[in-house]
Amino acid sequence: MLTPAQMAILKTWLLANAQTLNDQEAADALNTIASPVFNVYRSSVLMSEIMLNGFNWTRVDNLSVGKARIWDWMFAASDIKAIDPSKANVRTGINSVWVGTQADLDVRDAVYVHCYRSATLAEKLLATGAGTAPVNDGDGSGPATMGFEGSITPQNVVDSYNS
Repeated sequence: MLTPAQMAILKTWLLANAQTLNDQEAADALNTIASPVFNVYRSSVLMSEIMLNGFNWTRVDNLSVGKARIWDWMFAASDIKAIDPSKANVRTGINSVWVGTQADLDVRDAVYVHCYRSATLAEKLLATGAGTAPVNDGDGSGPATMGFEGSITPQNVVDSYNS
């Protein structure tokens, strides 16, 4: 469900860019990947996606008990063993666990590769942040946080025009 403020943002874009498009064509345009690429933090990343995709397992054995516990608990907080990197506290957890040696920093960077994706035009319009790739200093900056996630429907276009 779009908020009135989000519909106003879409309406501004529609009036400037989609006057000659029907509602379906306008929705399709808003659902294409933004160009240039605009990165957003994903709202759900499965533990298996991170840890079964080039993860350096030997680094887990080198973690302190507290850091290993943080890493496990971040995923245990979800019924599906996933994290929500769009939340600042999750990024703080990643940065708190994977810090110190260059090998641990490399793991942190490898984790972040799974934590963002390219946004659609609508997601970009309704996001907050720079939309760039994560920087390599662990501060969690770069990708934007989505205010809306998903696909725009033709009805959303109509509602936005009427807002």
